[in-house]
Amino acid sequence: MTEEAPIPAVHLSAVDKTFGAGTSASVTALEGIDLTVAPGEFVSLIGPSGCGKSTLMRIVADLEQPTSGTVAVFGKTAKQARVDQDYGIAFQAAGLLPWRTVRANIELPLELHGTKKAQRRARADELLETVGLTDFANHRPEQLSGGMQQRVAIARSLAEQPRLLLMDEPFGALDEMTRERMQGELLRLAAATGCAVVFVTHSIPEAVYLSDRVVVMSPRPGRIAEIVPVSLGERTEDTREAGDFFAAVTAVREALRGHPSDPDAPLRGVDLR
Repeated sequence: MTEEAPIPAVHLSAVDKTFGAGTSASVTALEGIDLTVAPGEFVSLIGPSGCGKSTLMRIVADLEQPTSGTVAVFGKTAKQARVDQDYGIAFQAAGLLPWRTVRANIELPLELHGTKKAQRRARADELLETVGLTDFANHRPEQLSGGMQQRVAIARSLAEQPRLLLMDEPFGALDEMTRERMQGELLRLAAATGCAVVFVTHSIPEAVYLSDRVVVMSPRPGRIAEIVPVSLGERTEDTREAGDFFAAVTAVREALRGHPSDPDAPLRGVDLR
């Protein structure tokens, strides 16, 4: 008997997004987006500023509605997936509530959905250990470094054990060393939970280091220009010095530079390091 293929974590078909549709000031942000993300897969979106990466993420999260096309998250509408808490989301700003402790910030989504106090505390303590912040459970956000705050935000996004994690430049404001450390933490957490990840970034090395596939988007209107597969195996401290890593970085860079609509146009807002 043939085994059925798993239901995709994300499936986008012919997705368009136009802001102000039908008006003289309309702006087409996305056009003809077809993308499937498998369960447990790590996919990064990269492209010039204004190409619609964050808009696409917000459509998957049911924070924006597509003008046309279909969106499915684990076979459900984006709205139903949101209601069913199938995904967690993290942004560049940690967005922690300053009056709540670290533990209370992590517990927040569970509290909002009526989880009992003992269960909330147990889940928060589990996540605090996972992200290495057990000793800071009773601290306030202002007492933490930027990297620690992002770890709290990621723990909070994982509180309801989502099968999908949506991340919009979560490490963009961090210094380089902290950013690299957080990339390793994220890969460890994704492997431990088995969740799929859709990750928006401007950094080519970050996209390559983290991803199974890198989705390269064109300038507005955002289209998928190319999808670059990445086969680096288990990431270690030496991965960023490996020839395969540099080859994948080069492939993504060339895809960004070689968009056929304007191959000589300079790239803006893309980290080519």
